[in-house]
Amino acid sequence: MIYFLKYDIPSICKKIIRQQMKNIGLDYQIISHTEIDIKDVISDDHLKYLNNCFQDEGVEIIETQKSILIQKIKDTIIELVNMEEKLSTVKTSEYLANKLHHRYGYLSNIFSEVTYTTIENFMILQKIERAKDLINTNEYTFTEIAWKLNYSSMAHFSLQFKNTTGLTPSAFQRIMNKKRKFAIAA
Repeated sequence: MIYFLKYDIPSICKKIIRQQMKNIGLDYQIISHTEIDIKDVISDDHLKYLNNCFQDEGVEIIETQKSILIQKIKDTIIELVNMEEKLSTVKTSEYLANKLHHRYGYLSNIFSEVTYTTIENFMILQKIERAKDLINTNEYTFTEIAWKLNYSSMAHFSLQFKNTTGLTPSAFQRIMNKKRKFAIAA
């Protein structure tokens, strides 16, 4: 039988950090799943070694201020899109500016400069990924998913889903259901 899994990414990340830091033996404090305060003074070589240990687990130490800000923008958008309740009706630009304490224009310019895409496009991609997850649970109708992700209408949701994935939500659902049936039969 196939089961749908939900991941608690912050808990997984903290567990990985604790394991790696224990192996290395550094004094540290976990601030959040994206921030760690290393109390010991470490050499560049030791930092490279630590980064390599983390990279084996899919975690990377970010060192430049621009890269840190980009990651904070991405994390904030992902956090916003993955809220259990309905996606906030506050504008993304206001939400990011308030949460990250920078003007939205500044955040938008830095994001585009580094990632070669816009915050809006990143937000759309995250909403579609969330929609795919919600479709796979078979718990919600497409209308409920559109409402949950704060689309103005089912038609808008469906169009954006198709433009992003090349499939309508119902075609995506049919494909996923067929994949499940074949996996069970195999």
